Amino acid sequence: MASESLSEGVLAQMLDSVDGVAVPNPVCQVLSLKKLQTSNASANVSERYRVVLSDGVYYAQAMLATQLKPLVENHTLDKNMVVRITQYTANTVQNRKILILLNLEVISPALDHRIGNPQNIEAMQSTEGNQPNGAIKSTGSPAPPTSVGAQALSKKPSAGAPQGVAKASSGMPVYPIEALSPYQNKWTIKARVTLKSDIKHWSNTRGEGKLFSVNLLDDSGEIRATGFNDAVDRFYPLLQENKVYFISKAKVNIAKKQFSNLSNEYEIALESNSEIEECTEASDVPEVKYQFVAIDQLNNIEPNQTTDVIAILDEYSDVSEIVSKATQRPIKKRELTLIDSSGMSVRLTLWGQQAENFDKTIGNETKPVIAFKGVKVSDFGGRSLSMFSSSSMAINPDLPECHGLRGWYDNGGHAADIKSFQRSEAAIPSANASSLRANEQRTLEQVKEESLGTSSDRPDYFHTRATILYVRPNNLYYPACPECNKKVIDQGDGWRCEKCDRSFPSPVYRYIFSANIADYSGQIWISGFNEIGQTLLGISADDLDALQNENEAEYKAVLQRAVGKMMVFSCRAKQETFNDTNRVRYTATQAIPVDFAKAGHALAESIQRLITN
Repeated sequence: MASESLSEGVLAQMLDSVDGVAVPNPVCQVLSLKKLQTSNASANVSERYRVVLSDGVYYAQAMLATQLKPLVENHTLDKNMVVRITQYTANTVQNRKILILLNLEVISPALDHRIGNPQNIEAMQSTEGNQPNGAIKSTGSPAPPTSVGAQALSKKPSAGAPQGVAKASSGMPVYPIEALSPYQNKWTIKARVTLKSDIKHWSNTRGEGKLFSVNLLDDSGEIRATGFNDAVDRFYPLLQENKVYFISKAKVNIAKKQFSNLSNEYEIALESNSEIEECTEASDVPEVKYQFVAIDQLNNIEPNQTTDVIAILDEYSDVSEIVSKATQRPIKKRELTLIDSSGMSVRLTLWGQQAENFDKTIGNETKPVIAFKGVKVSDFGGRSLSMFSSSSMAINPDLPECHGLRGWYDNGGHAADIKSFQRSEAAIPSANASSLRANEQRTLEQVKEESLGTSSDRPDYFHTRATILYVRPNNLYYPACPECNKKVIDQGDGWRCEKCDRSFPSPVYRYIFSANIADYSGQIWISGFNEIGQTLLGISADDLDALQNENEAEYKAVLQRAVGKMMVFSCRAKQETFNDTNRVRYTATQAIPVDFAKAGHALAESIQRLITN
């Protein structure tokens, strides 16, 4: 049968890595597939699959590249299938030769038998002796190959490159980014720099240092590369955004997800002996890839996730300065207001040098279209955005979305009724398998038992249905600047804002409240800001201040009417240190009145499931 025509004896040549032997399109049988879980659970690395591959004479261990995992999961690839391997490489892992399968084609469905009587190639090597390059010694004429095997072995192998991979100008094999893994030793990628960070310096008990990072893109995917100390001096001046480079002799590691918004499970570490060469022929390397989300759809994205946005720059503020709570160092910031054809606006914050250099970035452009990649979504003020070190922006990019947005704005969009992003009573997103800690509704007892807010430097998020027991009347609101919302100082003849360096005849009062909430399992204190205060009390802070000055009894009645309200609270839990004591602060970011009809139906369904099970 044609499906049983394996490339007999080919595994020995495929495993020969010293001479870079690559047999074109060998045909083999998959004898087994096994899922391998990472031993480091905190690495957040998806599982890989080990394969036992047979050429009819020998069988050997192989590893599926990450991009082939869907073939196993959707049962396209299974035990006893015959495959044509169109792209592979051989590596030494823990002193063992192993094949990395980068691409393959299934040419036969699963058979009910094993083809031939293959022997373990490692056992054959140990009994017959190894050649210097690791291939099995010839002990006479090998078994005559089948027709497919003869065709494969008759072709002269291309030295130094895995099958199906092009070569760089230096002769080194060029790999797609998606094929990189820690199992490979020699590789070259051809990629475009889509983002280059500033140089960052650090100092700790182990000494001082510096680093920078770049995001690299080819037509298969993206990966982050980081250089430290000497590598900063060598490569920072060389690597420029939007240029294409050949990169080799670097190390592939497990990605540190806290420092990158890319989906790749690996990242590259540039070392002192790494080689980077600019490529002048870059037509086959794509530009930056975007997955744009309309402004009115930002409510569907969870806080602290990243997204891509393209919008018209409606207005922007001057540079201001705040003091970081974490480092106690001043940080520059600038606020942008963005609008798009959905008729919504959103505030985006720039930080550091991005904020300082924004005037130069946009030049003389008036109302430009800006594409943002990898900006962070916050639930402050309903929804807001911010750029951080791994984000990027492009002014008037040559994209269909940009041209469409430009046409919308110039042909009437500038006069459209734009609504600002405010908190809505939209349904709270339901939990899913990938974001249980962020979205699952919990009782207050569960919040404490799970120690939310204490596990790391990052806050935890949860939803809870609870009743307001008490609203603390002291310091319920503060006089704020009408421009920046910072606290202003009463100077007798006006109110002074130190941040804006301006005086105003009167302030705008904003809530900064504390309340005790409870459910059947326990109680906690929550804090909240202006929008939450208006939702709970049903009155603005300005009106409440006037009421307190005019009618103390009615003022107390407003606070009392809030007691007993049952709400669904979205909360952020974060550990803080106060007077050398650690405590968890719960901040309400959203409060929605309970829909008792829906809540009743949900309870009935839960009871029914318990009865059924």
